[in-house]
Amino acid sequence: MNANTSVNSSDTVTVSSGRPAEPHRPPRKRYVFLMSAPALLGLFMFMVLPFLMALGMSFTDQRLLSPNATEWVGLRNYDRLLSISWLVQEPVADAAGNLKHTADGERVYPRLRSVLRKDSEYKDFKAFTHWSFGDKRVVLLAKDPSFIQSIINTLLFVILVVPIQCGTALGLALLINQKLRGIFLFRTVFFSPVVTSIVVVSIVWSFLYHKDLGLFNHYLNAMSFGLIGPVDWLGDPDWAMPSIVLMSAWQAAGVQMLIFLAGLQGISGDLYEAAELDGAGLWGKFVNVTLPGLKNTTIFVVISTTIQAFGLFTQVDVMTRGGPQGSTSTVMYHAVTKGFREQDIAYGSAISVIFFLAILAIALLQKRFFDKQEGA
Repeated sequence: MNANTSVNSSDTVTVSSGRPAEPHRPPRKRYVFLMSAPALLGLFMFMVLPFLMALGMSFTDQRLLSPNATEWVGLRNYDRLLSISWLVQEPVADAAGNLKHTADGERVYPRLRSVLRKDSEYKDFKAFTHWSFGDKRVVLLAKDPSFIQSIINTLLFVILVVPIQCGTALGLALLINQKLRGIFLFRTVFFSPVVTSIVVVSIVWSFLYHKDLGLFNHYLNAMSFGLIGPVDWLGDPDWAMPSIVLMSAWQAAGVQMLIFLAGLQGISGDLYEAAELDGAGLWGKFVNVTLPGLKNTTIFVVISTTIQAFGLFTQVDVMTRGGPQGSTSTVMYHAVTKGFREQDIAYGSAISVIFFLAILAIALLQKRFFDKQEGA
């Protein structure tokens, strides 16, 4: 500091000429905005701005290629997306009051398409599913049944893949955390699927899942001594989604494995020594030391894996194209199909907006749940 300056009690530098100098500020605070500006700019350009554009577009009838001018349609896309209703049908009876049956012994009901066309209340609705209630048949209707099916498929994928992927990652992290010779080789092997393109992995696994030539069916047949026949993994609606779940959990578990490994190496060895002195075995140390030490890591892994799982698209697009019978069509795949392949970009934007809000709500609920668990 120069001899002609002084510092008063309020940290204000006063120059000998009488003009107050700028208050002293730590350089770290001064450059916080500049340091975070690139990240904030990227966040705005690639997340906030596209979301606002999608939100505005969802209120129009914009198409990718159309000679017609874009018009404001209000909530029409959301009405098409979210409208659900139901219809109760009485069985058909003859003049004597006896119920009619098909050749298979099933009750005959009025033709659904004719019923929907006659009643203006059910305009634009289509059948999603139905079930019997006594003699009556209850039909669940939706203006976009494929979207409802995509929501169910997406939730099923998330419910299956999150525990499998996180559990596999934790197991691998515990395995490679051991001080064994050549452990770096195993770390590389377990992480290698992550750095491989998901498109390449999907193509390779499509061959492995092949009904006639796939290795899985050959191994299954050999291990069961021919008792289990070939399974149509990607062609059977009951097996298609579990097959994608298995492949996705294997491909992405390496990332969570590294995060869990970092969490494991942050746990003090003194805690394990204290547990051993108290007579704790391997399971006791895992429950009383490892799991509590990985609490914050587990919260991060579960939330990030859940958000990632909701975005399932590439595996479905490469392996099944949403089939068979829509059993693997997810919300993201449905949005891309409507928005780009069918060129209905306004409706695809409405799907994206609803999907984004749903993921945000689920992530916040998960965070609130874990916060309560931590505070309990």
